[in-house]
Amino acid sequence: MTQFALCVGINKFENLPMASWLNGCVNDANDVRELLASGFGFADASITVLTDQAATKDAAFGAMTEALDRANAPGEHLDHIVFTMSSHGTQLPDTSGDEADQVDEAFATYDLRQNGAAWDPGSLIVDDELHDLFARLPKGVLVDVILDTCHSGSRLRAMDLVPTVDDRRPRFVPPPTPLGRDGAEAEGADTRTLRDLVRTSKAAAKPVLFAACRADQTAADANFDGRYNGAFTHFLLDALQSGSSRGEVIKQVNAKLRARKFAQRAQLEASALGKSTAWGTAF
Repeated sequence: MTQFALCVGINKFENLPMASWLNGCVNDANDVRELLASGFGFADASITVLTDQAATKDAAFGAMTEALDRANAPGEHLDHIVFTMSSHGTQLPDTSGDEADQVDEAFATYDLRQNGAAWDPGSLIVDDELHDLFARLPKGVLVDVILDTCHSGSRLRAMDLVPTVDDRRPRFVPPPTPLGRDGAEAEGADTRTLRDLVRTSKAAAKPVLFAACRADQTAADANFDGRYNGAFTHFLLDALQSGSSRGEVIKQVNAKLRARKFAQRAQLEASALGKSTAWGTAF
């Protein structure tokens, strides 16, 4: 089996104040890399880890674009692609006209920067961009995606963005100005997320997506016995080692989130067959 993994984890951001930095995202990326190597047979050379300054929009999205190019190239076939991202989620105004709530969900890269009242699309990864990239996925190639970030932000209240305890921080950064926030808060909107894009894709193959929380929840960056991780990643990596089906894994993760009083509920987007097979297993 020919494999490729890109693990992205960003604690520090070039243009955000330190109060908005995170603590566990770099650990997430390195922990996933370790599990892929030790538990799923990934060679070190097949895993790319991008953290903090190295995790720019061009570097992260470029690496995934190259992976899809390889998957489609004659004579060079990839069987399994893994993409994981731990960072802030955010929103920006939809410019393609395909969002019911008139905002796109997006994932902050290190070079996140402001452009007028909103974030600069060139400094983050937008859901539409990932959707278009995954639309190129050829039949027979498995893509496993893990997103430990708030993946929409719609309908979040101000209190949702305040740490509930000193060692838990939400992985969401709102649009940079009041005007930008007003544009990203369509009252009563039917929020569409990357999960919805994956579900409705007409691509030859679809990725399997694990996401840290629902669209109206925050994903926690949390302290576990003196070491920070995303709460979702912390419990997910433990569950993946059980060899259980993806459907059972998501149940195990959510049971542990509830037991530790995390409000977020992890999400899984996969076909019925994908849910019934183990993570990393083609179907």
